[in-house]
Amino acid sequence: MGRWLKYFFLGIFTGLLGVTLYLSPVGLWLEERFGLNALFLLRGPIQAPDEVVVVALDQQSAAQLKLHVKPRLWPRSIHARLIDRLAAAGANTIIFDLIFDTPSDIPEQDEELANAIKRAGNVLLVERLDYQDSALLNQLDGVTYQEFIQEGATQLLPIIGEAAKARAPFTLPKAERVHHYWTFKSHAGDIATVPVVVLQLYAAALYEDFARLLSSAEPELATQLPARINEETDIEDLILTLRNLFAGNPRLAIQMKEGLDRDRHLKPEEKKLLRSLLDLYAGDQTRYLNFYGPPRSIKTISYDQALQLEKGALKNKVVFVGFSGATQFEQEIVRDDYPTVFSNPDGLYISGVEIAATAFANLLENKPVRPLSLAGNLSILFLLGFAIGMATQILSTRKTIVLSLSVVLIYTFIAYSFFKNTLIWLPVIIPALLVLVALMLAWVLKILKLEGFIGKSGPARELDQIIEGRAGKFSGACLTTDIAGYTTLSETMNPSDLEKLMTNYRTVLRDPIDQHHGRVMDTTGDSSLSIWIKKPENPITQKFFNWIKKPSNSAEKLNVCKAALDLSTAIERFNKLHTPPLPTRIGLHFGDMSLNKSDGTYRVTGDVVNTANRIQNANKILKTRILLSSDVIEELDDFLVRPLGSFQLPGRIQSVALFELIAYRQSASKQQLWLCEIFAKALNAYQLKQWAEASQYFYDILREFPSDGPTHHFLSLCSKYQMNPPRNP
Repeated sequence: MGRWLKYFFLGIFTGLLGVTLYLSPVGLWLEERFGLNALFLLRGPIQAPDEVVVVALDQQSAAQLKLHVKPRLWPRSIHARLIDRLAAAGANTIIFDLIFDTPSDIPEQDEELANAIKRAGNVLLVERLDYQDSALLNQLDGVTYQEFIQEGATQLLPIIGEAAKARAPFTLPKAERVHHYWTFKSHAGDIATVPVVVLQLYAAALYEDFARLLSSAEPELATQLPARINEETDIEDLILTLRNLFAGNPRLAIQMKEGLDRDRHLKPEEKKLLRSLLDLYAGDQTRYLNFYGPPRSIKTISYDQALQLEKGALKNKVVFVGFSGATQFEQEIVRDDYPTVFSNPDGLYISGVEIAATAFANLLENKPVRPLSLAGNLSILFLLGFAIGMATQILSTRKTIVLSLSVVLIYTFIAYSFFKNTLIWLPVIIPALLVLVALMLAWVLKILKLEGFIGKSGPARELDQIIEGRAGKFSGACLTTDIAGYTTLSETMNPSDLEKLMTNYRTVLRDPIDQHHGRVMDTTGDSSLSIWIKKPENPITQKFFNWIKKPSNSAEKLNVCKAALDLSTAIERFNKLHTPPLPTRIGLHFGDMSLNKSDGTYRVTGDVVNTANRIQNANKILKTRILLSSDVIEELDDFLVRPLGSFQLPGRIQSVALFELIAYRQSASKQQLWLCEIFAKALNAYQLKQWAEASQYFYDILREFPSDGPTHHFLSLCSKYQMNPPRNP
């Protein structure tokens, strides 16, 4: 039974590992960077819809038309000619991916372009989004961050912007490869992007049918919309209204689709277009791009050729006009391109205008890449990980390897089939990693005994005695650690390199704890929890002689402080030898804790553990390494500590007096002794609200210790309170 329980546990571990990895930023990066790319490459290029055409401002056109090599410097009169020609050729909608936000050198050309836009009546102009990001820091009751992100469209040249049928931005994420785009930008007031506006313009002829379906599903909501679209209709306001209607009524799209299925008056292609609109307005604002192939997979016409099109040549086509180089040399001149899965080996990337056209084509066909639902992906990864984790323990090594390779191949084929036929995106890289991890884990556990793998800080008779004899209650010291900036680090490092770094780090962390008689209870992620258990007093001695001598806790407190200093020194040495470094924050507390055991795992809980974590977290504010409470430092005189005053830690009603553990008192330098002496005077003046005197002391400290974190913290408070004294003492 115990053997099967171990198999079950390892299966659960592997399954949860897959779930955790998928939910982490690293998991998403792996699947986007490698998994999604692999699926695209396996599928290969596909045919783009005929309804979409790109008119390219390229070097061929510049040479033929004898214009400047940089298309941004072309006269606007030639753009007016192009619009007239595209309109005569029957273009349904014309999108200009050029930013007309400044007047040209010849004002008459601006007027000429504006008149051409008005004559066409179907021109959409692309506009930029300005981005602002600000953060506010509040240090009155702990630390809270509030981030405000605002985006707003830049103003186009009025004479040109007002002539357009609509205006919209199209921004892409800054990443090593572009995989997705936004339909609506939430930080800019849910403004619709280019593909959305173009789809609504393209479907304008079906607007009355759309309104009829809405009226049938929710008559009251239909009153918020105009009865029909005409030249006076503000398309951007209409789109925003529709977005709000569907966002506020989750079942509206379902009801309208049911009505659409029952409708006998609409043609199949009309129903398809209306369904695309419904999925657009009711769907997520982030869409993954379904790329059709390498650069210029969407039908592309050079600018000079477009000026010679015959009437009707682009009947009912959607035409995107923008920079699009055919060679890497042109691309370097234009510099409006983005790396994608289909970027050419010679360095030619897909242009921004072609990505915009691709996004619209995806909406038109209603065929974007769709990740499987979160619940579906998590279920697949957990079940796959569980099955592989169990199988690698039960089967022989040879059978395990054969089974693992078979599972990877079969699963990859299934994921490829889903992607090719339905555009459903299943995770590919994480399942392969799970198989690899399961194989490695099986190899380790078959060589080493499980008890030896856990180490001497794991299960022990002493812990069982506490649970059985004292109902899990004990007193002692608690030490917690946390790595500063670990989340950012995990996003940027290769997972295997990160795991190797963390394995070495945990070894360094464990040694000082073991050396000073502590016990590592948990090393989850970048955090750790260690305890020093106070030996119980003899009941007879405690009963009859407690009045003579108060029981001492100094042994555990002494050991935990020694471990903290040695641990900090060991991590400094570790960081000099490893890249990137892992700066570690340490928090110490002392008191009563609880111990319990579940599924063979020991867990320590209680207010002392929570407070130790809060103390450790206070290092962020004070820019310190080791903080401890007054409960730890009392009865000890072996260490140089710096009192930092009382702090209201998050989640606690009573404040906690904090101290910085600096060094062993015998080995403390003169500078460290001077720092503690002057800081004590400064803190005393601060507590007496003598802000000027305290500030002077703090400035004296900064001359010797320019980067001292507590000094900067209290000096900023002094400056603040001199201008606006606190109401409460």
